[in-house]
Formats: sequence, C-alpha cells, structure tokens
Amino acid sequence: MVRSRATLPQVAERAGVSLSSASRALHGNGASAAMVGRVRAVAEELGYHPDATGRSLRMRRTFQIAFAVADIGNPVYVEMMTAIQQVVSDRGYRLLLATTGETPRDTAALVRGLVAGSVDGLVISPLRLDDELVEALAGAGKPVVVIGRPLADDRLDSVSTDSAGGIGQAVDHVVGLGRRRIGFLNGPLDTTPGEARQRGFDAAVGRSGPGVETVDTEVADDFTVTAGLVAARALLARHTAAPLDAVVAANDLLAICAVKAAREAGLRVPDDVAVTGMDDTELGRVFQPSLTSVDLGAAARGRAAAELLLGRLDDPAHERGAVVVAPRLVVRESTLGAHAPSAPPDRRPSTGEERP
Repeated sequence: MVRSRATLPQVAERAGVSLSSASRALHGNGASAAMVGRVRAVAEELGYHPDATGRSLRMRRTFQIAFAVADIGNPVYVEMMTAIQQVVSDRGYRLLLATTGETPRDTAALVRGLVAGSVDGLVISPLRLDDELVEALAGAGKPVVVIGRPLADDRLDSVSTDSAGGIGQAVDHVVGLGRRRIGFLNGPLDTTPGEARQRGFDAAVGRSGPGVETVDTEVADDFTVTAGLVAARALLARHTAAPLDAVVAANDLLAICAVKAAREAGLRVPDDVAVTGMDDTELGRVFQPSLTSVDLGAAARGRAAAELLLGRLDDPAHERGAVVVAPRLVVRESTLGAHAPSAPPDRRPSTGEERP
C-alpha cells in the first residue's frame, strides 16, 4: 500500500498552529524559534516536504540567491559563504556560488546573466569596482548587496570594513615590538583591497617616525599562494645584508608565503622576522607558527549581507543599508612566539571601511 503524501494542513493541525503560521515556520519567515522547532519536528515526523516548484510559482521567486566572489579557494570567502548559507537556508533559500571575472566589465556581464531569471538576489564581493560595475549592479532589477568598500551610491546596500585601518594596527603592533626594518607584501594595487591596504600601510609607517629604518613593498600578481611565494622571495632577497625583521602581509595566504620564504632564507619566525596576516582565517589559526592576523569579520560581513538582501526581498522600498564591521588585531605566535596567548581571544567582531 502506497502511503499518501503528507500535506501542509496536516502539519499545521498536528503542530496546533494556523496554516499560515506553519508555512512561515517551515520557510523561516516571521516565526518564533519555538514555533519553527515545533513545526519542523512535526513535518519531519509526518514526512512532509514543501513543494519548492509550487512555492516559486505562487510567489514569483526562484528561492535562489547567488554569492559571487573572485576566488572560491580563498579561505575568507569560504567563511563568508558559510555564514550566508546559514542565514538564507533558514529562510528557505538555496545559495548558488559564482566567480567574478577578471575585470569589472566581465563581472558586470556575469551579474546580468545571474539576475536574468535564475536568482532572486545577489551578494557580491568584487576585487575591482568601477562606475560601470556599480551601474550594472544598481540596474540589475533585483536586490544586490556589495561586500567591499563603502559605496556613495544610495541604490545599493553594502557591507564594508576598514582594512586600511586594520593594516595600520598590524604595523603599530610590529613597531611596538621594536621591529625597525619592515616589508609589506601586498596584492595588486588596482584592486579595492590592494589600494586600501597600501594606503593604510603607508599612513601607519609615516606616523611611526624616524625609528623605522627600512620600508619596502612588494606587490604580488594576486592574493594567492602561487603569486605570494614569488613576491615574498623577491622581497626578502632584496635585504640579505640587513634582513627585514617584520613582514606585514595583505592577507593570510600571503603571510604564509612570507613565513615559508623566510625559512628558505634561514630566518626564524618570529625571532628574526615577525609576520602578520589579514583576515584571521582558520588556516592561519592552525598554521605553525599560528598567524598574528587582523580579523575583518568575514562571517559577520557575510551574515550582515545576507540579512540586508533578505530584507530587501521582503521590502524593496526599505531604506538603504550600509553596515560597517570594525577590524581587530589578533596576536599569535608569528609575532610573539612562545609569549603569544595560549588560546586565541574571543573572535566575535564588533560592528562599527572595504573587503578581504
């Protein structure tokens, strides 16, 4: 005998709630945590599964949201993606992952393709953001949230962080440790993070005064391990007579490259050269030595972006949202060695400019 498929009215009746309340609870939309738990437990007991196709047709939505990033292998994007997934899945949405193009024009073409009908909205974290891309995003016809630098355009919701200030925290830290020959390992300067982090480094070194003896910058072709290792070796090779005693890196992947290049050159980390990263990734936390890194609140930015997007889907006329997540230096072994804290401090970011 074939068992008949459970229905939403049966779930509502068994859970003791109205039909509309059961629907909201199953889709994570406007229901209390207690109601969501009760209704979902009953749905699982009865074997009820919402009809996604019917729901999409009724509400004229695909219940799919896209997250577009430059490099899906970068740990900071993975952390963002996980946070976004948690938020949107609770509201009954699927998350699709896409990679942006090399140029703003390529990214604009991607955006137009994504929003043509396959998704209800887009969270995007582009490396390069120009007027053409901003126009493409603002004219997409569907909600878009940009994780990146603060936007003057009031047509777009945005989530940002002050990575220039974050690099400044790292420079202040190594100068405070007595390091005087400082190198900066950055990514491409024509990108949003590369420009901001170079600006932050230059400003921090400038205010450090005459005590800093050597300042040098090496720009990698990308924010990746392959490009970073080439750049780190080149940076250290220029200073064999008087080796650098600190390297500030623009992300954790570049910082790991700096550690490897230092070891290849016979330098000890942090005894001979202190190394800092940025993004405070899980990889940096388990690396040996564990990385001192600037936490830019990747998960917090992801959650904020998802909430802004879902809010825009619920109310297209809602006032523009602009969330700022403050950077915070997390000190570990790559600068303090055995004197580093035995356990990382609480990583919950505070909210208070920009991107990974």
